[in-house]
Amino acid sequence: MRTTPIHPPARRFLVLAAALLTTAASLAACADPVAPGAQKVDPKDLGGSKVLPVAFDTSANQKRPAAALRPDIAAELPADVRASGRLVIGSGGAGGGIPPLAFTADDNRTPIGVEVDIAHLVADVLGLKPEVETTSWENLFIGVDSGKYQVAISNVGVSEERKEKYDFAAYRLGLHAFEAKKGSGLTVRGPADISGKKVAVGSGTLQEAILLRWNAENQKAGRAPAQLVYYQGATEYYLALDSGRIDLYLGPNPTATYHVVTAGKTQIVGTVSSSYPIPGKVGVLTKKGNGLVKPISDAINAAIADGSYAKVLQRWGLTAEAVPASEVNPAGLPKPAATK
Repeated sequence: MRTTPIHPPARRFLVLAAALLTTAASLAACADPVAPGAQKVDPKDLGGSKVLPVAFDTSANQKRPAAALRPDIAAELPADVRASGRLVIGSGGAGGGIPPLAFTADDNRTPIGVEVDIAHLVADVLGLKPEVETTSWENLFIGVDSGKYQVAISNVGVSEERKEKYDFAAYRLGLHAFEAKKGSGLTVRGPADISGKKVAVGSGTLQEAILLRWNAENQKAGRAPAQLVYYQGATEYYLALDSGRIDLYLGPNPTATYHVVTAGKTQIVGTVSSSYPIPGKVGVLTKKGNGLVKPISDAINAAIADGSYAKVLQRWGLTAEAVPASEVNPAGLPKPAATK
Protein backbone atom coordinates (compact mmCIF):
# COMPACT_ATOMS: atom_id res chain seq x y z
CA MET A 1 0.00 0.00 0.00
CA ARG A 2 1.90 3.01 -1.19
CA THR A 3 1.44 6.33 0.52
CA THR A 4 2.31 9.97 -0.09
CA PRO A 5 4.83 11.47 2.35
CA ILE A 6 3.85 14.26 4.75
CA HIS A 7 6.50 16.19 6.66
CA PRO A 8 6.61 15.21 10.35
CA PRO A 9 6.09 17.70 13.20
CA ALA A 10 9.14 19.34 14.70
CA ARG A 11 8.23 19.07 18.40
CA ARG A 12 5.80 17.32 20.73
CA PHE A 13 2.32 18.80 20.53
CA LEU A 14 -1.29 17.97 21.24
CA VAL A 15 -3.69 17.30 18.43
CA LEU A 16 -6.98 15.55 18.11
CA ALA A 17 -6.97 12.21 16.36
CA ALA A 18 -9.92 10.40 14.90
CA ALA A 19 -11.57 7.49 16.65
CA LEU A 20 -13.07 6.08 13.51
CA LEU A 21 -14.92 2.82 13.99
CA THR A 22 -15.10 0.07 11.59
CA THR A 23 -16.51 0.18 8.09
CA ALA A 24 -15.02 1.05 4.78
CA ALA A 25 -18.20 2.80 3.76
CA SER A 26 -18.92 4.92 6.82
CA LEU A 27 -17.33 6.26 9.97
CA ALA A 28 -19.02 5.52 13.29
CA ALA A 29 -18.78 7.25 16.65
CA CYS A 30 -16.99 7.18 20.00
CA ALA A 31 -18.13 9.22 22.96
CA ASP A 32 -14.97 10.50 24.64
CA PRO A 33 -14.83 14.22 25.45
CA VAL A 34 -12.29 16.63 24.04
CA ALA A 35 -9.33 17.21 26.34
CA PRO A 36 -8.99 20.66 27.90
CA GLY A 37 -6.57 22.83 25.96
CA ALA A 38 -6.66 20.70 22.82
CA GLN A 39 -7.74 22.09 19.49
CA LYS A 40 -11.38 21.23 18.91
CA VAL A 41 -12.21 19.60 15.59
CA ASP A 42 -15.77 19.41 14.32
CA PRO A 43 -16.80 15.72 14.26
CA LYS A 44 -18.23 16.27 10.75
CA ASP A 45 -14.68 16.86 9.54
CA LEU A 46 -13.97 13.20 10.26
CA GLY A 47 -16.83 11.69 8.33
CA GLY A 48 -19.42 11.97 11.07
CA SER A 49 -17.26 10.34 13.74
CA LYS A 50 -16.42 11.89 17.06
CA VAL A 51 -12.83 12.43 18.03
CA LEU A 52 -10.56 11.41 20.85
CA PRO A 53 -7.86 13.67 22.24
CA VAL A 54 -4.52 12.05 21.45
CA ALA A 55 -1.12 13.40 22.40
CA PHE A 56 1.11 12.69 19.44
CA ASP A 57 4.37 12.24 21.26
CA THR A 58 7.21 13.05 18.86
CA SER A 59 9.98 12.64 21.42
CA ALA A 60 12.62 9.95 21.02
CA ASN A 61 11.81 8.55 24.47
CA GLN A 62 8.45 6.98 23.64
CA LYS A 63 6.14 5.66 26.36
CA ARG A 64 4.65 2.89 24.26
CA PRO A 65 1.94 0.47 25.38
CA ALA A 66 3.61 -2.85 26.21
CA ALA A 67 2.34 -6.37 25.61
CA ALA A 68 2.85 -9.29 27.97
CA LEU A 69 5.52 -11.89 27.23
CA ARG A 70 4.06 -15.22 26.10
CA PRO A 71 6.68 -17.99 26.39
CA ASP A 72 4.31 -20.45 24.72
CA ILE A 73 4.15 -18.28 21.60
CA ALA A 74 7.88 -17.51 21.73
CA ALA A 75 8.47 -21.27 21.63
CA GLU A 76 6.92 -21.31 18.13
CA LEU A 77 9.79 -19.22 16.71
CA PRO A 78 12.45 -20.83 14.54
CA ALA A 79 15.39 -21.89 16.74
CA ASP A 80 17.85 -19.45 15.14
CA VAL A 81 15.55 -16.46 15.71
CA ARG A 82 14.91 -17.49 19.31
CA ALA A 83 18.65 -17.90 19.90
CA SER A 84 19.47 -14.49 18.39
CA GLY A 85 17.14 -12.73 20.83
CA ARG A 86 16.25 -10.03 18.33
CA LEU A 87 13.75 -9.18 15.62
CA VAL A 88 15.09 -7.05 12.77
CA ILE A 89 12.26 -5.01 11.25
CA GLY A 90 12.26 -2.98 8.06
CA SER A 91 10.14 0.17 8.24
CA GLY A 92 9.38 2.82 5.64
CA GLY A 93 10.15 5.77 7.89
CA ALA A 94 13.23 6.90 5.98
CA GLY A 95 13.62 10.55 4.98
CA GLY A 96 11.42 11.89 7.78
CA GLY A 97 8.69 9.31 7.24
CA ILE A 98 4.92 9.43 7.09
CA PRO A 99 3.08 10.33 10.30
CA PRO A 100 1.32 8.70 12.00
CA LEU A 101 2.57 5.47 10.38
CA ALA A 102 6.35 5.60 10.77
CA PHE A 103 8.32 8.81 11.06
CA THR A 104 11.35 10.33 12.77
CA ALA A 105 11.28 11.63 16.33
CA ASP A 106 12.55 15.02 17.45
CA ASP A 107 16.12 13.74 17.47
CA ASN A 108 15.86 13.21 13.69
CA ARG A 109 17.00 9.63 14.21
CA THR A 110 14.61 7.51 16.29
CA PRO A 111 11.74 5.76 14.41
CA ILE A 112 8.29 6.29 15.95
CA GLY A 113 4.66 5.82 14.88
CA VAL A 114 1.94 3.19 14.88
CA GLU A 115 4.01 0.75 12.79
CA VAL A 116 6.94 1.03 15.21
CA ASP A 117 4.59 0.47 18.16
CA ILE A 118 3.17 -2.66 16.51
CA ALA A 119 6.73 -3.91 16.00
CA HIS A 120 7.41 -3.43 19.72
CA LEU A 121 4.21 -5.26 20.70
CA VAL A 122 5.16 -8.27 18.57
CA ALA A 123 8.67 -8.29 20.03
CA ASP A 124 7.28 -7.97 23.59
CA VAL A 125 5.12 -11.07 23.20
CA LEU A 126 7.94 -13.06 21.59
CA GLY A 127 10.58 -11.99 24.10
CA LEU A 128 12.78 -10.45 21.40
CA LYS A 129 14.59 -7.12 21.15
CA PRO A 130 13.08 -5.08 18.28
CA GLU A 131 15.60 -3.49 15.93
CA VAL A 132 13.69 -1.12 13.62
CA GLU A 133 15.60 0.03 10.56
CA THR A 134 14.13 2.68 8.26
CA THR A 135 14.43 2.46 4.51
CA SER A 136 12.65 3.29 1.26
CA TRP A 137 9.51 1.46 0.10
CA GLU A 138 11.37 -0.48 -2.60
CA ASN A 139 14.17 -1.50 -0.23
CA LEU A 140 11.70 -3.03 2.23
CA PHE A 141 11.11 -5.90 -0.17
CA ILE A 142 14.75 -6.14 -1.21
CA GLY A 143 15.72 -6.27 2.47
CA VAL A 144 13.28 -9.08 3.25
CA ASP A 145 14.38 -10.98 0.13
CA SER A 146 18.05 -10.75 1.11
CA GLY A 147 17.48 -11.56 4.77
CA LYS A 148 18.61 -8.14 5.97
CA TYR A 149 15.17 -7.73 7.56
CA GLN A 150 13.32 -10.64 9.11
CA VAL A 151 10.03 -8.81 8.68
CA ALA A 152 8.65 -5.59 7.19
CA ILE A 153 6.08 -3.58 9.15
CA SER A 154 5.31 -0.63 6.94
CA ASN A 155 1.65 -0.34 5.91
CA VAL A 156 2.09 -3.15 3.37
CA GLY A 157 -1.26 -4.17 1.91
CA VAL A 158 -1.99 -7.87 1.51
CA SER A 159 -2.38 -8.82 -2.15
CA GLU A 160 -2.74 -12.13 -3.92
CA GLU A 161 0.30 -11.32 -6.03
CA ARG A 162 2.48 -10.52 -3.00
CA LYS A 163 1.32 -13.70 -1.25
CA GLU A 164 3.04 -15.77 -3.93
CA LYS A 165 6.40 -14.59 -2.55
CA TYR A 166 5.69 -13.47 1.02
CA ASP A 167 3.69 -14.47 4.08
CA PHE A 168 1.47 -11.96 5.90
CA ALA A 169 0.20 -11.66 9.47
CA ALA A 170 -2.66 -9.16 9.28
CA TYR A 171 -2.80 -6.43 11.92
CA ARG A 172 -4.87 -3.54 10.51
CA LEU A 173 -7.66 -2.90 8.05
CA GLY A 174 -6.58 -1.12 4.91
CA LEU A 175 -8.71 1.99 4.40
CA HIS A 176 -8.41 4.89 1.99
CA ALA A 177 -10.12 8.20 2.71
CA PHE A 178 -11.67 10.85 0.49
CA GLU A 179 -10.75 14.35 1.63
CA ALA A 180 -12.69 17.42 0.54
CA LYS A 181 -12.49 21.08 1.44
CA LYS A 182 -14.46 21.99 4.56
CA GLY A 183 -18.06 22.83 3.76
CA SER A 184 -18.05 21.11 0.37
CA GLY A 185 -21.24 19.20 1.14
CA LEU A 186 -19.83 16.14 -0.61
CA THR A 187 -20.32 12.57 0.57
CA VAL A 188 -18.63 9.58 -1.06
CA ARG A 189 -20.10 6.13 -0.56
CA GLY A 190 -19.62 4.63 -4.00
CA PRO A 191 -18.85 5.19 -7.69
CA ALA A 192 -21.87 7.41 -8.39
CA ASP A 193 -20.63 9.97 -5.85
CA ILE A 194 -17.45 10.73 -7.81
CA SER A 195 -19.20 10.97 -11.19
CA GLY A 196 -18.13 14.20 -12.94
CA LYS A 197 -15.85 15.23 -10.07
CA LYS A 198 -12.17 16.12 -10.21
CA VAL A 199 -10.40 13.63 -7.98
CA ALA A 200 -6.68 13.81 -7.20
CA VAL A 201 -4.78 10.58 -6.63
CA GLY A 202 -1.22 9.29 -6.67
CA SER A 203 -0.11 7.61 -9.88
CA GLY A 204 0.45 3.86 -9.66
CA THR A 205 -1.19 3.52 -6.23
CA LEU A 206 -3.93 1.21 -5.02
CA GLN A 207 -6.08 4.32 -4.70
CA GLU A 208 -5.72 5.01 -8.41
CA ALA A 209 -6.69 1.42 -9.23
CA ILE A 210 -9.90 1.82 -7.21
CA LEU A 211 -10.82 5.06 -8.98
CA LEU A 212 -10.20 3.50 -12.39
CA ARG A 213 -12.50 0.64 -11.41
CA TRP A 214 -15.14 3.07 -10.18
CA ASN A 215 -14.88 5.02 -13.42
CA ALA A 216 -15.49 1.81 -15.38
CA GLU A 217 -18.57 1.14 -13.22
CA ASN A 218 -19.81 4.70 -13.81
CA GLN A 219 -19.40 4.44 -17.56
CA LYS A 220 -21.16 1.06 -17.61
CA ALA A 221 -24.07 2.66 -15.73
CA GLY A 222 -24.19 5.60 -18.16
CA ARG A 223 -22.71 8.08 -15.70
CA ALA A 224 -19.88 10.50 -16.41
CA PRO A 225 -16.51 9.28 -15.12
CA ALA A 226 -14.49 11.24 -12.60
CA GLN A 227 -11.57 13.26 -13.93
CA LEU A 228 -8.41 11.95 -12.27
CA VAL A 229 -5.80 14.60 -11.48
CA TYR A 230 -2.16 13.92 -10.61
CA TYR A 231 0.32 16.01 -8.63
CA GLN A 232 3.85 15.45 -7.38
CA GLY A 233 3.23 15.54 -3.64
CA ALA A 234 0.87 16.08 -0.72
CA THR A 235 1.43 19.85 -0.58
CA GLU A 236 0.23 20.24 -4.16
CA TYR A 237 -2.82 18.07 -3.56
CA TYR A 238 -3.86 20.15 -0.57
CA LEU A 239 -3.25 23.47 -2.30
CA ALA A 240 -5.46 22.26 -5.15
CA LEU A 241 -8.21 21.29 -2.70
CA ASP A 242 -8.00 24.64 -0.95
CA SER A 243 -8.20 26.61 -4.22
CA GLY A 244 -11.09 24.56 -5.60
CA ARG A 245 -9.11 23.15 -8.54
CA ILE A 246 -10.10 19.65 -7.44
CA ASP A 247 -13.12 18.32 -5.57
CA LEU A 248 -11.58 15.36 -3.77
CA TYR A 249 -8.30 13.73 -2.87
CA LEU A 250 -8.11 9.98 -2.26
CA GLY A 251 -5.23 8.86 -0.05
CA PRO A 252 -4.47 6.45 2.81
CA ASN A 253 -6.81 6.88 5.77
CA PRO A 254 -4.04 7.28 8.40
CA THR A 255 -2.40 10.21 6.62
CA ALA A 256 -5.77 11.74 5.76
CA THR A 257 -6.83 11.63 9.41
CA TYR A 258 -3.53 13.16 10.49
CA HIS A 259 -3.87 15.95 7.94
CA VAL A 260 -7.50 16.75 8.80
CA VAL A 261 -6.82 17.20 12.50
CA THR A 262 -3.53 19.07 12.14
CA ALA A 263 -4.25 21.37 9.18
CA GLY A 264 -7.91 22.06 9.89
CA LYS A 265 -8.89 22.91 6.30
CA THR A 266 -10.32 19.64 4.99
CA GLN A 267 -12.65 16.89 6.08
CA ILE A 268 -13.05 13.18 5.43
CA VAL A 269 -16.21 12.61 3.37
CA GLY A 270 -15.96 8.86 2.85
CA THR A 271 -13.71 5.82 3.03
CA VAL A 272 -13.18 2.78 0.84
CA SER A 273 -11.41 -0.53 1.37
CA SER A 274 -7.88 -0.60 -0.02
CA SER A 275 -8.74 -3.91 -1.73
CA TYR A 276 -12.16 -2.88 -3.01
CA PRO A 277 -14.49 -4.73 -3.43
CA ILE A 278 -13.13 -7.06 -0.70
CA PRO A 279 -11.95 -5.94 2.76
CA GLY A 280 -8.34 -4.79 2.58
CA LYS A 281 -5.81 -5.88 5.19
CA VAL A 282 -2.38 -4.56 6.16
CA GLY A 283 0.07 -7.19 7.29
CA VAL A 284 3.47 -7.89 8.78
CA LEU A 285 5.40 -9.21 5.79
CA THR A 286 8.03 -11.92 5.93
CA LYS A 287 9.72 -14.26 3.47
CA LYS A 288 7.44 -17.11 2.50
CA GLY A 289 7.89 -20.32 4.44
CA ASN A 290 10.55 -19.06 6.88
CA GLY A 291 8.51 -20.06 9.94
CA LEU A 292 7.90 -16.55 11.30
CA VAL A 293 4.37 -15.77 10.17
CA LYS A 294 2.45 -17.97 12.63
CA PRO A 295 4.25 -16.85 15.81
CA ILE A 296 3.94 -13.23 14.65
CA SER A 297 0.20 -13.64 14.01
CA ASP A 298 -0.20 -15.35 17.38
CA ALA A 299 1.74 -12.49 19.01
CA ILE A 300 -0.62 -9.92 17.46
CA ASN A 301 -3.60 -11.91 18.74
CA ALA A 302 -2.05 -11.96 22.22
CA ALA A 303 -1.67 -8.17 22.07
CA ILE A 304 -5.30 -7.87 20.97
CA ALA A 305 -6.36 -10.05 23.90
CA ASP A 306 -4.36 -8.15 26.54
CA GLY A 307 -5.56 -4.72 25.31
CA SER A 308 -2.17 -3.30 24.30
CA TYR A 309 -3.07 -3.45 20.60
CA ALA A 310 -6.16 -1.27 21.14
CA LYS A 311 -4.08 1.24 23.11
CA VAL A 312 -1.60 1.55 20.25
CA LEU A 313 -4.27 2.23 17.63
CA GLN A 314 -6.02 4.69 19.93
CA ARG A 315 -2.85 6.70 20.66
CA TRP A 316 -2.33 7.19 16.92
CA GLY A 317 -6.00 7.82 16.05
CA LEU A 318 -6.47 4.63 14.02
CA THR A 319 -9.21 2.82 15.91
CA ALA A 320 -11.12 2.59 12.63
CA GLU A 321 -8.51 0.18 11.31
CA ALA A 322 -8.58 -2.32 14.18
CA VAL A 323 -8.99 -5.99 13.28
CA PRO A 324 -10.78 -8.40 15.67
CA ALA A 325 -8.08 -11.00 15.08
CA SER A 326 -4.88 -11.46 13.12
CA GLU A 327 -5.07 -13.89 10.22
CA VAL A 328 -2.25 -15.62 8.38
CA ASN A 329 -2.36 -14.83 4.66
CA PRO A 330 -5.96 -13.55 4.50
CA ALA A 331 -7.64 -12.87 1.16
CA GLY A 332 -5.92 -9.89 -0.42
CA LEU A 333 -6.18 -7.53 -3.32
CA PRO A 334 -7.05 -9.67 -6.37
CA LYS A 335 -4.55 -9.97 -9.18
CA PRO A 336 -5.11 -7.66 -12.13
CA ALA A 337 -7.23 -9.24 -14.84
CA ALA A 338 -5.13 -10.90 -17.52
CA THR A 339 -4.98 -8.97 -20.77
CA LYS A 340 -5.23 -10.66 -24.14
